[in-house]
Amino acid sequence: MSTLHVLSHSPFSDTRLASCLRILGTRDALLLCGDAAYGLQPNTAVCKLLQENVASQRLFILEEDLLARHLECPQWATAVDYSGFVQLSIQYDKVNTWL
Repeated sequence: MSTLHVLSHSPFSDTRLASCLRILGTRDALLLCGDAAYGLQPNTAVCKLLQENVASQRLFILEEDLLARHLECPQWATAVDYSGFVQLSIQYDKVNTWL
């Protein structure tokens, strides 16, 4: 069974990202939205952790949140719009939002 994990909290303020990465399965994906997009700030430990632990075809970022935070999507990740978010939620068996 595959799961889309959705994170919206800053990875610099709590441990949700680390917890998520520990249970991320090989068929799972991760979508960063809201303040979780700050995890893609270049040259940070969090960005390096994401790059090393999530395959490029499995890391998605909500495009609107990248733009709002003046961040760029790295080559090893995929930016999606809201309709892409909907498609991802249909593509995976479950959606787990890390509240």
